[in-house]
Amino acid sequence: MKTNAAPVRAAAVGPRDVVFAREAGGVIRMRSPHPLGDYPRCLTDRLAHWAKTRPERVCFAQRDAAGAWRSLSWAEVHERVQRVGQALLDRGLGTERPVVILSENSIEHALLGLAALHVGVLYAPISPAYSLVSTDLARLRHIVSVLRPGLVFAADGQTYARAIDAVVGKDVEIVVSGGAVPGRACTPFGELEQTGATEAVVAAHRRIEPDAPAKILFTSGSTSHPKGVINTHRLLTSNPQAQVQAFPLYGQDPLVMVDWLPWHHTAGGNADFGAVIYNGGTVYIDEGKPVEHAVEATVRNLRDVAPTVYVSMPRGFALLIPYLKAEKALREKFFSRLRMMFYAGAAMSQHLWDELEALSLDACGEIVPIMTGLGSTETGPFAFASNWRIADSRCIGLPASSVEVKLVPNGEKLEVRVRGPYITPGYWRDEALTRAAFDEENYYRMGDALKFVDPSRPEEGLLFDGRVSEDFKLTTGTWVSVGPLRAHLLLECAPYAQDVVVAGHDRDYIGVLIVPDLGACAGLAGVAAGRLPARDLLALPPVRERFRELLERMARASTGSSNRVMRALLLDELPSLDRGEMTDKGSLSQRSMLEHRADLIEELYSEPPSPRVIVLSDKTALPSPPVGGKRVG
Repeated sequence: MKTNAAPVRAAAVGPRDVVFAREAGGVIRMRSPHPLGDYPRCLTDRLAHWAKTRPERVCFAQRDAAGAWRSLSWAEVHERVQRVGQALLDRGLGTERPVVILSENSIEHALLGLAALHVGVLYAPISPAYSLVSTDLARLRHIVSVLRPGLVFAADGQTYARAIDAVVGKDVEIVVSGGAVPGRACTPFGELEQTGATEAVVAAHRRIEPDAPAKILFTSGSTSHPKGVINTHRLLTSNPQAQVQAFPLYGQDPLVMVDWLPWHHTAGGNADFGAVIYNGGTVYIDEGKPVEHAVEATVRNLRDVAPTVYVSMPRGFALLIPYLKAEKALREKFFSRLRMMFYAGAAMSQHLWDELEALSLDACGEIVPIMTGLGSTETGPFAFASNWRIADSRCIGLPASSVEVKLVPNGEKLEVRVRGPYITPGYWRDEALTRAAFDEENYYRMGDALKFVDPSRPEEGLLFDGRVSEDFKLTTGTWVSVGPLRAHLLLECAPYAQDVVVAGHDRDYIGVLIVPDLGACAGLAGVAAGRLPARDLLALPPVRERFRELLERMARASTGSSNRVMRALLLDELPSLDRGEMTDKGSLSQRSMLEHRADLIEELYSEPPSPRVIVLSDKTALPSPPVGGKRVG
């Protein structure tokens, strides 16, 4: 379906302009000319505001064990937050004895986190994968040793019993919603809610300083020990103010979100959760995940609730699309009042973009805008936004209000550094890491590279240009830009590849390790998903030949050895969380995969090549003009 001339649904967005200056040495500085508006001292000041102005509106909703929606209004949330806040004060909790939350998104998780914010008690939501997926619990053990918590919450004590018994000291109070930890005293969450709030809650809230630590979010990168990113109260309020200035639609319509993004990550826990609290919206807590079968829970929720803003990763949209295609009622419900789709975590491939636009046009007669941006745990996360209909999914837009951007030449790239009110002051109890993260002007080094859509017109936005630390040289001296190449590979190999590891440092040519989508590969081979072991499935001729065809097509369109893949190996062993090869979100660590799969890298480049390696002929690698996806802007 052609969408070029189709009407686009009206969505209130902020201005699109930038102040730009070039300096000696190639340094470029950029910022928005629009100042950041007023924002409160503490996020729960907005909670109090909405409890007065829209007390009956639903704030949080979540399915109960029977599948029915249970909900709390803004007035109910405000009252319970004060009660739980009093319970935290009664226990002497604070910065030195923080609250740790081990379990998934839930109403109790939200109440506990907001209560901690309201009375100035530091808290840290931790990835459930560190407790439930990890075999050695090393990351969780490190986190608990750094935080030294005074209270640990888990929605179900039995589910988290192994982790709690192994890592949490006997002197630490355990609070549960249900399912007590066997052999250990546990406090029911309801007991916290029954505490009577006193003037101590008001006094504690008044004492909060904007730059005091409010929350610690742990990065899930490739290092063995996650870094605790300090989120101040100022960060948690100034960041959603910048968000609503870029996207006024967040504050103009009653914001309704059906959201699966985990609150232990900055995208879910700050950008989405923060947007709901800041703008007086409603969040329907989605227990689904962007993986096979688990997405069905998301679909069930979307059959019930029509969001006004929908945020996900490209993988989440890809899994949702077949359901939207198959169910007319779901499609019409989903797009009925949707003002914006927002993706993060990776570039969205052209075919996904086109399908989403076509589906929205079919459902409501308009194209629902698709937006994106760039940020990190350290930036709150909202730092860049493309709040216009972009022509390239790599475009991350322009600096958000109050962010000062410095682009510094680094080899052949421009490394991005940022400074502003919602940039973290550093890492919890790690001065060395904090010093290394900032330059001499106190700009945070994001580690990403950016380039201009049009260098002569900076207002056209910036393109993501990969991670500076991932790039390498071939033996010919040719630089390989890993980030853009990975994005291109995933676009070309969709939907059969989940991720790609690019190799070739000090080699003659590029080779790749491909993490396949086993379900899609089973479809290629005409076998039922899960019927064959991964190694046997990936050895079948239809699977190998399809990957060969895709890689050969890409090689024919390459412009040289810097973006021409000559060998590939399909991985039959999933990346490991414990080894740091993947994050709990499922994204790959290029560095850790190269380190821990060194034997596979050697196999990839072995002579003669092993039977598992897909070898492309030099004849398919004839340079020709690059083939790029189009997108109307």
